[in-house]
Amino acid sequence: MDLRDYIRDVEDFPKPGVGFKDITPLLDSKEALKESLKRFLELIEDKEINKVVAMESRGFFFGPLIAYEIGAGFIPVRKPGKLPFTTYKQEYDLEYGTDVLEMHIDAISPGDKVLIHDDVLATGGTAEAVVKLVERAGGEVVQLDFLIDLTFLNGKSKLEGYEVNSLIQY
Repeated sequence: MDLRDYIRDVEDFPKPGVGFKDITPLLDSKEALKESLKRFLELIEDKEINKVVAMESRGFFFGPLIAYEIGAGFIPVRKPGKLPFTTYKQEYDLEYGTDVLEMHIDAISPGDKVLIHDDVLATGGTAEAVVKLVERAGGEVVQLDFLIDLTFLNGKSKLEGYEVNSLIQY
């Protein structure tokens, strides 16, 4: 199955000049959804992971499913003011501006083995910020997995020294 067949291109979203990779057709197809989850699980089948960290909001589609399937905890990373407890904060750059991400300070314990998951690796700023949050809390980043890697934006360059995987590359 070619998962690219389930990705829709939307031009000028969220602002003019940005080409958005819409994964909702993939999520709508039970076959593509199941195949994507199977492929994500294959990427980590021999790894020791006890926490899956995913970013708001599209990382939440697969992050909890992966955590459930491997018997790990799920940790949401969210935008400011969305988490109810004390948080670590990390500013980051995106391909079209800057933002801040937060994670509960008790979400990761020293020595936790962490998989970071998101839908798209673009410039790498979001993923780099989450790596910093996890490591600040004492976790060890085992690998980072993405549904899509926009290779022309070279996001992997901000993640050197980490294992980075994606199911689809553009």
